[in-house]
Amino acid sequence: MTIIVIILILALIFEFINGFHDTANAIAMSVSTKALSPRFAVFYAGALNFVGALTSQAVAKSIGGKIADPFQIDNGLLIVIAALIAAIFWNLLTWYYGIPSSSSHTLIGSVAGAVIFGSGFDAINWEGFTDIIKALIISPFLAFGVGFIIMKILAIIFKNANPYRATRGFRGFQIIASGLAAFSHGGNDGQKTMGIIVFALVAGGFQSTLDVPFWVQVLCAGTIGLGTMIGGMRIIKTVAKKIFKVKPINGFAADLTSFAVLQGATMFGLPVSTTHVSSSAILGVGSSKRFKGVNWGVAIRIVTTWVITLPISALIAGLVMMVLKLFI
Repeated sequence: MTIIVIILILALIFEFINGFHDTANAIAMSVSTKALSPRFAVFYAGALNFVGALTSQAVAKSIGGKIADPFQIDNGLLIVIAALIAAIFWNLLTWYYGIPSSSSHTLIGSVAGAVIFGSGFDAINWEGFTDIIKALIISPFLAFGVGFIIMKILAIIFKNANPYRATRGFRGFQIIASGLAAFSHGGNDGQKTMGIIVFALVAGGFQSTLDVPFWVQVLCAGTIGLGTMIGGMRIIKTVAKKIFKVKPINGFAADLTSFAVLQGATMFGLPVSTTHVSSSAILGVGSSKRFKGVNWGVAIRIVTTWVITLPISALIAGLVMMVLKLFI
């Protein structure tokens, strides 16, 4: 029982960090365009993150059962501890330096690394793991394309609109769109930690299904919401203000794109990177306006960080797993 308590504490620490590490992506555009003040935005996003995290279990079940089978795996509880320690370490490191890393890549990489070092390559459910990797790869390209198209359509429709009225109107629409983006963020990211907890409960023999207990949903939803309300501004500065000059119509298009892609992924139980989706939506919107107007240097830095996150977190988790096996 003690080890489950340790896992719960680590899981909630990760979820809290996830709240202030990744949720900035859902509100960065509305802050950048001054549709929302930073202080109100984080509370607004935090509340909608909480609600979104309670709406489904599909992503949680994917995390709990698609990477490895908790019903058959050896060292299941140690694997979860190693994965969470590695994920927390990498998330804190990237947050401290203001790097928009992906908590999703971090968690998935950490779980895979801990499973491989703890139970061997055969313990990975390669079919399910491949499905997750495909979703992680495809989702940013989809967000880029959707953002590009939505912005092109809006530019055509409002080509002759009064600039002052358009700006004022889209600030209002953007408040709604950023709320939807935060809701969908909670629905996808909030469930990932639920899945890890369920994995531990099943591996430890505390329950016999991948269903998420209501108390786990409430704990995770509340924690990610609290994390959102307490942090976030470091990542906002990189994600929104440094990529391209943002107007309310751009922010609305990017937030609407993020909501559509994230919500679609959640409905199909696909854990995707909210950082990938949000930043790619911004890039798509920006490039539709003027390709050279996008700060591609920052974009390349972000992508480079994404690429190294999964293997590095897997390696860190593997090393932690080796140490745990020596002493436990």
